[in-house]
Amino acid sequence: MQKIKSLMTRQGLRSPQESVNDLSPIESFRIPTKEELRELHEEPTDPQAQQEIINSIEDVYFSNDSFDIVKYELERLPPVLSLQELEEYRDKLKQQQAAVSKKVADLILEKQPAYVEELERVTSLQTGLQLAAVICTNGRRHLNIAKEGFTQTSLGLLANQRKRQLLIGLLKSLRTIKTLQRTDVRLSEMLEEEDYPGAIQLCLECQKAASTFKHYSCISELNSKLQDTLEQIEEQLDVALSKICKNFDINHYTKVQQAYRLLGKTQTAMDQLHMHFTQAIHNTVFQVVLGYVELCAGNTDTKFQKLQYKDLCTHITSDSYIPCLADLCKALWEVMLSYYRTMQWHENHDQDEAAVVSSDGNNVIGTEENSFDRNYVKKKLEHGLSRIWQDVQLKVKTYLLGTDLSNFKYDDFIFVLDVISRLMQVGEEFCGSKSEVLQESIRKQSVNYFKTYHRTRLEELRMFLENETWELCPVKSSFSILQLHEFKFMEQSRSPSVSPSKQPASAISATVTLFEQYCNGGNPFEIQADSKDEETEDVLASNGYESDEQEKSAYQEYDSDSDVPEELKRDYVDEQTGDAPIKSVSRETLRSRKRSDYNLNKVNAPILTNTTLNVIRLVGKYMQMMNILKPIAFDVIHFMSQLFDYYLYAVYTFFGRNDTFESTGLGLSSSRLRTTLNRIQESLIDLEVSADPSGTLTAAEERKEKVPSPHLSHLVVLTSGNSLYGLAERVVATESLVFLAEQFECLQPHLDAVMPAAKKPFLQQFYSQTVSTASELRKPVYWIVAAKAIDYEQMLLLMANVKWDVKEIMSQHNVYVDALLKEFEEFNRRLNDVSKRVRIPLPVSNILWEHCIRLANRTLVEGYANVKKCSNEGRALMQLDFQQFLMKLEKLTDIRPIPDKEFVETYIKAYYLTENDMESWIKEHREYSTKQLTNLVNICLGTYINKKARQKLLAAIDDIDRPKR
Repeated sequence: MQKIKSLMTRQGLRSPQESVNDLSPIESFRIPTKEELRELHEEPTDPQAQQEIINSIEDVYFSNDSFDIVKYELERLPPVLSLQELEEYRDKLKQQQAAVSKKVADLILEKQPAYVEELERVTSLQTGLQLAAVICTNGRRHLNIAKEGFTQTSLGLLANQRKRQLLIGLLKSLRTIKTLQRTDVRLSEMLEEEDYPGAIQLCLECQKAASTFKHYSCISELNSKLQDTLEQIEEQLDVALSKICKNFDINHYTKVQQAYRLLGKTQTAMDQLHMHFTQAIHNTVFQVVLGYVELCAGNTDTKFQKLQYKDLCTHITSDSYIPCLADLCKALWEVMLSYYRTMQWHENHDQDEAAVVSSDGNNVIGTEENSFDRNYVKKKLEHGLSRIWQDVQLKVKTYLLGTDLSNFKYDDFIFVLDVISRLMQVGEEFCGSKSEVLQESIRKQSVNYFKTYHRTRLEELRMFLENETWELCPVKSSFSILQLHEFKFMEQSRSPSVSPSKQPASAISATVTLFEQYCNGGNPFEIQADSKDEETEDVLASNGYESDEQEKSAYQEYDSDSDVPEELKRDYVDEQTGDAPIKSVSRETLRSRKRSDYNLNKVNAPILTNTTLNVIRLVGKYMQMMNILKPIAFDVIHFMSQLFDYYLYAVYTFFGRNDTFESTGLGLSSSRLRTTLNRIQESLIDLEVSADPSGTLTAAEERKEKVPSPHLSHLVVLTSGNSLYGLAERVVATESLVFLAEQFECLQPHLDAVMPAAKKPFLQQFYSQTVSTASELRKPVYWIVAAKAIDYEQMLLLMANVKWDVKEIMSQHNVYVDALLKEFEEFNRRLNDVSKRVRIPLPVSNILWEHCIRLANRTLVEGYANVKKCSNEGRALMQLDFQQFLMKLEKLTDIRPIPDKEFVETYIKAYYLTENDMESWIKEHREYSTKQLTNLVNICLGTYINKKARQKLLAAIDDIDRPKR
């Protein structure tokens, strides 16, 4: 069946007879003979049996058309042929052939109607095709006739017109290509003119045009050339962007940003810009420092260029350190100012774009993209602030720590602090940073410098004190520490343009930031001319007077002795009457005159020495440094307190230390003063100057922080009675200390403002226990003068010669009273002489008089206690003497009440006490010595009481004296 189908396909549809004739000899069906037909008829017609015969045919017969049946059967023959077997096999094959033929014949008969019908359809189709061929032949003949007639000429015209249009387009394209070929020249010109947006716009348009004509072979090369040109423009654009970092130009930056926007690389431009700023900071500082290092080295050796920045900073010399620092900060300022102006440009640009977008709501997609770019740029710039400032801090820190500043001059170091302080102010305005890196680095340098500086200043102070002659330094009455250059920073407002220690008078409002002030030019780190060169301190007076006329009138008035009562000018005072002087003077007038005693009518100018002025200047310098660098405020204030401590200790050591007078128990030195002096001696004074140097390391370090005790200059004489035992020097020294304490009191609010909260107790303790004790030093210092100015021993001798056991009441006082008063007059005269050299303030004169009077009264009591015999009339004489002394004394001084007046009167009245009253009186009055109390018992009551009662009273006195021992 398969062979039949394939045969029909190859031969096409033919008549059955034709189909049969075309079969090959092998493939054609042989017409069965009569015998075969008979056999076929004899074969069983059972379809099932017939199908079984067909199924028994080997599969190889149905394999393909190229199968050779004869060869197959011959090859199957056995080696030994048997006729019977061959006939049987032949019969079998015949049966199979007959079954297949019958099957084929049945199938042909079955499909015969369909075959006939299909054959008719093919015949009909053949007829239709023949008719179509005739129609086409006729059409072609008619078309040839039309072509030859008129169509060929018309179509030729149309073709020529079309060709003309194509040639015009080609000419236009050629002209465009020619223009494209010349574009590189124009691009180069635009790049030289820095018209980057125009160049990019032109290049992009050329690329677009080139893509239109890419079918031309010459355009492919031009396209690659344009791409190279665009890349070259981007490189030049990056170079132009880097120039913004050091010198911002609005027009230049606007062009660059427009160019990047055309390229669609706004974000990339911002990333590149930050990289350029970082690189600019590094290159700038390196070039500045390298320039100074090579300049100082004095040769063109290139070895420095290979050094790291950190190592390069160590080669800066002390002389070039400050100008290099100033130039370094100036260069860094330019970089930060450029960044600041870049941010300003973007803020203004964003506002303009937002206004345009609000007025035109079209192109929403483009607007969102631009908004995204603006937000990215804004965040990138804000984040870059802290990064830029951190880089600046690290570079300056490396420079600061690269040199040891401990041996710098004070003004140079202050200048360094000024520059760094101003740089920190720039950082705060730049990004709100507290500049912890800079603060820590400058704090290290400051502490290191200040320790060395303070140690040197203490040694200088000791040298000044040891060479100080305690002469008055003449200053004007209007003198104020604010007039000193060191304190100028306190009275002038803080200006952002000038250092905190050197503010100009025309200070700009603090609301204007440095970036606003210097945005259009100038530099906050320009080295300012020191104001000390332009101004002079007008604080000194001529000889301590405001003018020569005042000086002349002061001496003339004082030489007239108009302040001394007439009766004190006479050699003898009428003791009988005790009359007042002929020319009476009212008490108020006298008191007003006394208040001006020893002042020489000078204007009350402060009393201070050159050393005091030097200490005040040092305090100003310390405060100046502290004001600039608040983190070391505690260290500075601690060192300031040591200056005051050492000055106080020196004044006490020179003029107030006297064990003899301190042992009198009069409480001249308060417990607070003694505690302060002991603290100073333990913490600051090195008492082991000549000690063995082989001590422990800790002890050596402790001694390193101490200063040897100062020694009074041999030019200062404290033993002359004519000068009241150096009273002028004592006044100058003590009152200069008091003045210094007053200045410290004035500075307390300023110190308290910068002192860390945790350290404020130290400041409060310093003021309450040290500064406030300065005035207390007057008592021990002036006590020594008072103790030597009057001859109390002579008075005791005179009192010992007086006969106190008189029998009648006397109306005339004893001679020792006159002698004592003459001593006071002499004291007053010498006091006047001293006041011609130095103004003696009222508190000082009062203390001197108080000491003298107190010592005189105690001498009187001591003299009365030395009496061997005394009658009631003698006691009355004691009262008379004391009253006479008081009356005359009150005319010499306006001190009221008279010191220790009750001390004498109470003792004299005790002579009249009975035995019982005496015991209680002794217990109540412990201010008297054992000798004085014993004398009362033995002399006054000795004749009225028995021995047992006397022993009882003496035992009570001994009980009182025992705790004192």
